[in-house]
Parts: sequence; structure tokens; C-alpha cells
Amino acid sequence: MAGTEVSVALLGGFALSVDHRTVPLVHSAQRLVAFLTLINRPVRREPLAEVLWPGCGQRRAAANLRSSLWRMRQSCAELLDAGERLVVLRPDVVVDVWRAAGEARRMLADPAPADDTITGHLRDDLSADVLPDWSDEWVLAERERYRQLRLHALDMMCELLTRSGRYGEAIDIGLVAVRAEPLRESAHRALVRAHLAEGNVAEAIRQYNRCRRVLHDELGIEPSPRLRELLVAIRR
Repeated sequence: MAGTEVSVALLGGFALSVDHRTVPLVHSAQRLVAFLTLINRPVRREPLAEVLWPGCGQRRAAANLRSSLWRMRQSCAELLDAGERLVVLRPDVVVDVWRAAGEARRMLADPAPADDTITGHLRDDLSADVLPDWSDEWVLAERERYRQLRLHALDMMCELLTRSGRYGEAIDIGLVAVRAEPLRESAHRALVRAHLAEGNVAEAIRQYNRCRRVLHDELGIEPSPRLRELLVAIRR
């Protein structure tokens, strides 16, 4: 149907919507859509069935794929193109992880003032993991790839917001980054800088001490000179 907007969400959990109305799918159909979304290219039916239904045998896996494709056509005919050999997500489908990854890469490649690059959508998207409750191998690989991208983007976002004087937002993003990976010193460092820029020395020291404890307890190491120097400067 002309003008129909089909959206797939993978960040924080799976959701399919058509014109902003949720379309329920059984889990096997969700896995089919999620795989095609993450791989983002046409896939031959045989390997697609083998990945999604491992251990079922070729004939049974192929039958499961046909059944899932039939269900998809009944639920949302605008979502997939399924030919005799290839299956692919339609190019006009809106996908949250594609959008977030694209915006994050643009921000990292060419940091601009926070007012120009940071949207509410991007903040929300970078706060979530790809299908966090799923354990399929193909999900784990893509989740880690997106996780690394979002951690770098969160660090950069915190820095950009700090430079723009939006300290509350910078601290909020910094805390998201630290929660996402407590052992990542660059996240702690960006958060300490935000506290210092706002003039909250005590908060900066508290954050430094949290970082120091977690690094010592988990890895048996001390913070790097780059982080220590931030606090040395204010004690001179």
C-alpha cells in the first residue's frame, strides 16, 4: 500500500509496526525478520533456513522457513521480498539499529556541535542493546558490534554536550556509558570532565573513586595517567 511505513525495532527488544501500529509475530517469525535485518542483504533460502532452524534437517528447516514466510505475508506483506531463491528485507523498511548506527558513525567521523548532532532518538537508541534477551550466535555477534559502536558514540556525545555547556545531559549520557561498561575508563573520564566543567569537583572526585575501585576490584589495576591528571590539575 502506497505511503505505508513499516518499522522494525531491535534495540531493547523486538517490535514490528505498520503505520505506528504494533504487529504481533510469533517468535519464529521474529527471528526471521531479525536475522534479515541484521545481515541487511539478500540471503538464499537454504542457508537462511539452516541458520534459523539448526539441527532440524534440511527438509524440516525449509518447511519451517516456508511457514514463517507465509505468516509474514499474512501479517505484513510490505516487509519482505521472498523469491524462489532469495529473501531480503525491503529497502524502505525503517530500522532503528540502522538509523542509530548511521548517526553514530557520522558523529564519530565528523564531530559537530551538540545542537546539530544529538537528537532524542539518538540518545535513546544509544542507551539500548540489540535484542538483549536473545542468545542466538548471530545475534551475539551483531550485538557486540553495535555495542562497541554505541560505547564510542556515548563517549563522544558526553564530550560534545560538555563542550556545549549542556552539563546535565552530558552527565546523564556519561552515566549511561558507565552503566553499559563499568570497566571502560574512557566513559569514566568523559563523566569526570563533565562534572569538572560544571564546577562540581566533589562529584568528579567521587566518580574517579568509583572508577578506581571497579578497576582495582575487577582487574587489579589503577586508573591511567590520563584520568589521574584530570584530578591532579585541580589540586595544584
